[in-house]
Amino acid sequence: MSDARDQRLPEDETELAVEGALRPGSLAEFIGQMKVRGQLQLLLDAARIQQRPADHILLSGPPGLGKTTLAMIVAHESERPLRMSSGPAIQHAGDLAALLSSLVPGEVLFIDEIHRMARSAEEMLYLAMEDFRVDIMVGKGAGATSIPLDLAPFTLVGATTRSGLLPNPLRDRFGFTAHLEYYEPIELEQVIARSAVMLDVDLPAASRAEIARRSRGTPRIANRLLRRVRDYVVVHGGSSTQATTTDVSAALDLYDVDDLGLDRLDRAVLDALVRRFRGGPVGLNTLAVTVGEEADTIESVVEPYLVRIGFMGRTPRGRVATPEAYAHLGIPRHDGALTLDDL
Repeated sequence: MSDARDQRLPEDETELAVEGALRPGSLAEFIGQMKVRGQLQLLLDAARIQQRPADHILLSGPPGLGKTTLAMIVAHESERPLRMSSGPAIQHAGDLAALLSSLVPGEVLFIDEIHRMARSAEEMLYLAMEDFRVDIMVGKGAGATSIPLDLAPFTLVGATTRSGLLPNPLRDRFGFTAHLEYYEPIELEQVIARSAVMLDVDLPAASRAEIARRSRGTPRIANRLLRRVRDYVVVHGGSSTQATTTDVSAALDLYDVDDLGLDRLDRAVLDALVRRFRGGPVGLNTLAVTVGEEADTIESVVEPYLVRIGFMGRTPRGRVATPEAYAHLGIPRHDGALTLDDL
């Protein structure tokens, strides 16, 4: 058994290396987000010329648009080490103090989902970002004392999918805030073309366009769908590595991704909204319970795309299905169905 595992190991390592290589390593390789790339390039060039750590950076936007990749690029182009953490992992001020005190001069600290940090850690971060210092409380009650601890200068890169949840004092301490936008189909085709070369898939232009059309404007989804198409070609393509539009459609239909990129959960939300709640309005929590999913997932993953393509509306009274949603599901609108104009 161990011999077979040892024989597979080089191939597995090669596959992992290819998957990691799908992330661009520099701003020049990064596709899309032209305005943000230009702003970041200026910020990093200025820091390099002045021989100082770059200003703190906040990256906001929907999941899968490249926030983590940009943090890695900031560290790479600054020629600084990168430390990675996440908001949910920092639940006490002590967690943050331990992390900050271990940084070396100029290190880039990336905190994903920074809006989910504990409030006590957020308050400690204010002083750390401005003065590169934290105050450590020693003891309890009347005998407690505060000991200042100097930190090495660092660059904080925070990523959030919900910038509105960040307190203003924290948001104001970032020297640069960038909002990442959904990708256009032509940009996604470039992302897919680059990834296809690395995954050794022959992908004609029509096939790239088909995957891009179903990728919801998100590079992470585009790469994920491309890998499923590659798997389909490996299994059904024989000796050919070319993925025709027929192969793309067959592979993505197998994984319940329709022509507009809606998956099983998207359609379940729309179906519940249209059939069970007669088009709405319905509250987010009620909708989430109905489809058996967390409300946060519906709000941050499903809802933004449905709103963006005009299938769902958000109103003070709840979520509402649009006529386009009925048409996509092939369900006739019932008499009295509400629209956004009615609310």
